[in-house]
Amino acid sequence: MSESPTAPAQPKRRFAWVRAATDRVPTRWFAAIATGAFLLATAAFGGLATAATPEIAQLQPGDTHVTDERSLTVQRAVLIDELPDAGLYPETWERVLAIIVDVENEWDRPVAASGEGIAATLTVEGVKATADTGAVRYDDTTFGPWLQPHVPARIVFAWVVPGGAFEAGDDVPVTLYARSLYTGSFVLTGQQWSDPVRDAVVMVEVEDVGAGADAEDADGQG
Repeated sequence: MSESPTAPAQPKRRFAWVRAATDRVPTRWFAAIATGAFLLATAAFGGLATAATPEIAQLQPGDTHVTDERSLTVQRAVLIDELPDAGLYPETWERVLAIIVDVENEWDRPVAASGEGIAATLTVEGVKATADTGAVRYDDTTFGPWLQPHVPARIVFAWVVPGGAFEAGDDVPVTLYARSLYTGSFVLTGQQWSDPVRDAVVMVEVEDVGAGADAEDADGQG
C-alpha cells in the first residue's frame, strides 16, 4: 500500500503574503500607527491633559496651617509707625506692617524664625521682596529668635512698607507654603527645607495701631 502524499503546508502559503507585505512597509510606519493608536486611546479617556493642580486651602485668622516643618497660625495684621524691637526704623513716609503668628517647630532641631527659617514659609501680598524685614518674639522681644522643637511661640514678622500701601480695614492675603526636607550628599551635606509650594492662603484684616507705644495694642488686649 502506497503512502498518502503529505498535505501541503497551507498555513505557510496562507500567511506568506502578510510577511511579504510587512517586509515592504517602512519601519517608521509602524511607529506612526502605534502613535495614532495611543492618541486615539488617550482621547477616549480625556486626552493628554495634565493632572489638576491641587486647590489652595482658604483659611481664616486663627486657623492652623500644619506642615512637616512647622505649625503656623496667623492671628492678626497691624500697621504701626515703627517697630525698633524688630530692627525696623521706617522713614517719615513709611510704616511697618506686622503679621502676628503662633508658631510651633515640628522638626527635631532648632530653626530660625527669620531669614530662610520660618519666615520663608509665608509671604504677604503687596509687600516687596526687597522690603526691610525683621522677626521678634512677642513675649520677650528677642530679635531673630530660634525656635526649639515642639515649643510654641508667638512671633511678629514685620516689613517696612510705603505709607499708602496698606490701610486699616484692608483684607490682605497671607500665603503659606509647605517645604520639603532635602538631605545633601557628596558636595552638599546636612539637611535643609527647600522647594516651597503654595499650600494655603489666610485673609486677614489690617488694623492700624498708630504709634504702637502700648504693647497691648499690638496684641489686641488694649
